[in-house]
Amino acid sequence: MTRAGDQPTRRALLKGSVGASAVLALPEALAQSAQPTPRTDRLWYEAAATEWTQALPIGNGRLGAMVFGGVANERLQLNEDTLWAGGPYDPVNPDAKAALPEVRALIAAGRHAEAQALANQRVMAKPLKQMPYQTVGDLELRMPLGEASAYHRELDLDAAMATTSFTAGGVGYVRRVIASPTRQVIAVQLTADRRGAIDLEIALTTPHAATVAAQGDRLVLTGVNGTAEGIPGALRFAAQVRVVPGGGELTREGATLRVRGADTVTILVAIATSFRRFDDVGGDPQAIVAAQIADASTRPFERLADETAVEHRRLYRRVALDLGDSPGAALPTDKRIVAAQQRDDPALAALYFAYARYLLICSSRPGTQPANLQGIWNDSNKPAWESKYTININTEMNYWPAEPLALPECVEPLVAMVRDLAVTGAKTARDMYGARGWVTHHNTDLWRATAPIDGAQWGLWPTGGAWLCTHLWDHYDYNRDPAFLASIYPLLQGACMFFLDTLVTDPASGRLMTSPSISPENEHHKGVAVCAGPAMDQQILRDLFDQTARAAAILGRDADFARELAAARTRLAPDRIGAQGQLQEWQEDWDAGAPEPLHRHVSHLYGLFPSAQIDLDRTPALAAAARRTLEQRGDEATGWATAWRINLWARLRDGEHAHSILRFLLGPERTYPNMFDAHPPFQIDGNFGGARAIAEMLMQSEGEVIHVLPALPAAWPQGSVTGLRARGRCRVDLAWRAGKLDRLTLVADRPGTRTVRLGSERRVIELAVKERVTLTGARLIRQ
Repeated sequence: MTRAGDQPTRRALLKGSVGASAVLALPEALAQSAQPTPRTDRLWYEAAATEWTQALPIGNGRLGAMVFGGVANERLQLNEDTLWAGGPYDPVNPDAKAALPEVRALIAAGRHAEAQALANQRVMAKPLKQMPYQTVGDLELRMPLGEASAYHRELDLDAAMATTSFTAGGVGYVRRVIASPTRQVIAVQLTADRRGAIDLEIALTTPHAATVAAQGDRLVLTGVNGTAEGIPGALRFAAQVRVVPGGGELTREGATLRVRGADTVTILVAIATSFRRFDDVGGDPQAIVAAQIADASTRPFERLADETAVEHRRLYRRVALDLGDSPGAALPTDKRIVAAQQRDDPALAALYFAYARYLLICSSRPGTQPANLQGIWNDSNKPAWESKYTININTEMNYWPAEPLALPECVEPLVAMVRDLAVTGAKTARDMYGARGWVTHHNTDLWRATAPIDGAQWGLWPTGGAWLCTHLWDHYDYNRDPAFLASIYPLLQGACMFFLDTLVTDPASGRLMTSPSISPENEHHKGVAVCAGPAMDQQILRDLFDQTARAAAILGRDADFARELAAARTRLAPDRIGAQGQLQEWQEDWDAGAPEPLHRHVSHLYGLFPSAQIDLDRTPALAAAARRTLEQRGDEATGWATAWRINLWARLRDGEHAHSILRFLLGPERTYPNMFDAHPPFQIDGNFGGARAIAEMLMQSEGEVIHVLPALPAAWPQGSVTGLRARGRCRVDLAWRAGKLDRLTLVADRPGTRTVRLGSERRVIELAVKERVTLTGARLIRQ
């Protein structure tokens, strides 16, 4: 993994981690066929942001800024993706290994409350919480201006630029902000339409133990991160802000830079920490930021902006969704979100879709950390849920859109994190469970902690690593690169080995189950969540064992191990239908009496989505049970949970129900004025889950089957989407009119047979490499 503070070249950005380079770039045929997006892909406002969730995000994967767009006082809240509290640590409880057999025995005896109490006493991590992701601080720009008119603030998703413009004192001002992925700086340019009209003060503030000094044309910050949960801070971090006025005079006053009488001002911001890896904090952040500023300073702002747009568009322009024009587009984005609850605004859904792709590009690039609970944007040292990687749904949801929405490169940081977790998780498996392989529970952080945290009712869930492994398989399945598969096979194998060593046999049925575990993050009885064999665990393990055995067969290795996995899979406890017709969440039919019938998690529906174990055609009874569960749980939940429900209804091919929930997701209760997802508070997973749901309504793929328009709602009578990706390296373009397919184009980067489904119609198509095949009409007529 590239060190976060280094300056990766473009080649390095494309190459990614060792063993993954061949598949993390989009297939050539698909990349070359990308089309420009329409100029409707922007967020815009008539007033400056007064709250953080009104500010506009920019990012280059590693650096992020929230741009408020103030007139006299502008604020750029800054982030760097490795600035977390604490340092390398091992949280495994030394008592856990001895206590776990007792916990399992209590569960087997039906004494779940006692099992949970014992787990809380002797099994949970020390410390009980993980480290928080933290803000760097603020870049403050102060201008002595009075009232402004003609104010306009926007985020151009296509150019990756935030722009603020206004008139004050008869002078027109424009402020533009970018985050350069090629030069690793945030750059700001201020211009005026009258020479010498820019008077400006620049300051840098931080909540950390740090010093800020003005040196020449720069502000220089050096500091250390903080201690959290008793884990000492081990990181050094640095920032440099270089101010380059065009004309005028630059002076210093204390820790502030002053510009007087300038025509233009360019500001370059570089930030880095000493983080190299979860167990290495020996970097030199001061040298890194000095080199980044020196490199960026050789280019004028216009060139930096052009480079940023070119690199951003390389990813962003691969996909374009058009759901038609909407009158709501004439409204500022904040007002449009409110108005969309009164009338359908299909183009708002298309904007939400584009925005999610923009956010993923800006928060997860090769060589960076994965997108965390807030992507990379966080204004606190104590954010909600520490803004960690919550891997019982939220981290996975962050990456749901990556493959079908043509952003496979953005998955590289997730792959790199799983490689790290396999190292730290092997120690947890050995020291906590006495098992082979590796394990991680429901959360991790920068330091790749893998022990169960928070409390047994939330954290004693051993299946987080297994779920992450299904994303490794998906990355292979969309790209079909055997070199990548070989590189991740040891991770899949290690995850399987842990469960082969730790699954328990139910004496009544002879079935294999996880124990102890929970169904995230739900209670089966008041105050009690710990149990054996929750449905989600069994579903995830079916996928893990299947995918690992398939990987072994493809790679031509470990036939005996694959047979062992197949045998264990047949013994896993099956999905069950309860007395109310619902899909059971637990081995026993506890659903009706569970304390939270409208619980936000729908963990036991993993088998319907993101997995495909439950299917309307292959398993109609289980699909009906899943539908009944969704009806019981209700449509409205937290932001990410609402997004999951939309995906589930799309898999049930109910476009009207999916769309009704999507309207709620896009409304002011679940979407902030800047279109960030409102959990509340802000979590970025709802943005990503919502975008995947829109894609699922238009196209679903499994194996070599491509199902087009499976859940098209009446509210989208006509439209088109270009650049979607089906499994097996195949591009899918769709257009429809009056609710019926008009044109389907497939472009394959891998030869083979594809089966296209449209309702009950099926068409088998042989595709050669880079061949373009177009089908027209509702009955799939080949042109």
